[in-house]
Amino acid sequence: MIKKLALVAATTLGLSAGAVYAAGAYDTHIEDFDFSFEGPFGTYDQNQLQRGLQVYTEVCSACHGLKFVPIRSLSEEGGPDMPEDQVRAYAENYEVFDAELDDFRTATPADHFPESGLANAPDLSLMAKARAGFHGPYGLGINQFFKGIGGPEYIASLLTGYTGKEKEEAGVTLYENTAFPGGYIAMAPPLYDEQVEFADGHANDIHHMAEDVSAFLMWTAEPKMMARKQAGFVGVVFLTILSVLLYLTNKRIWAPVKGKKSS
Repeated sequence: MIKKLALVAATTLGLSAGAVYAAGAYDTHIEDFDFSFEGPFGTYDQNQLQRGLQVYTEVCSACHGLKFVPIRSLSEEGGPDMPEDQVRAYAENYEVFDAELDDFRTATPADHFPESGLANAPDLSLMAKARAGFHGPYGLGINQFFKGIGGPEYIASLLTGYTGKEKEEAGVTLYENTAFPGGYIAMAPPLYDEQVEFADGHANDIHHMAEDVSAFLMWTAEPKMMARKQAGFVGVVFLTILSVLLYLTNKRIWAPVKGKKSS
């Protein structure tokens, strides 16, 4: 009986491993991009966030939404930091459903970004946190603390990971992508060189646009990251000073007692 169970288990594991390998799970590659917000003292690049917002608006928003992100947050310090009049003008590009009116109306800064336009297009609000690009020991401990969870790297690698190879399965066209688990993704390549023109004249090749929109999506997922880092740093400094004071106080209190013992 035990031999039969062992044989079945070994066969199952073998088939599972073969299926995973055939799906290309071991061929995925996540590039380690150097984002400004990584590390304990990293901060968001305001210009990069504004460029990423532009890429999202002109390319990604056609299918994907940001339903957890208030439009007004675009003017908050530490983010894109857009003037309030520009935020109001930007909000007017969208229409939102108003339950009180039972109809659609022009969005205001108080509204959230619209939801995804397609049923099979995931919302991007938390994508950078949900898609951790660094797995296993590479994404744990001090390395993860300094390099981040890998979500932005996953997104940027996905956007730049198309090889140009296609195949069709069940009437659906799939595109080979070196970062997507399984090797093929149903989403066609969304970016191409010089697709978006930036007002600041920044490079608009596919790699730079992928980095910019990935940084913006990291901000949508972690808009208060800088405040948390600052609070964490202050907490560490406070605990360090407290530890030193406690150590010196302990030595002073017990010094007479230790002196008697030595004599």
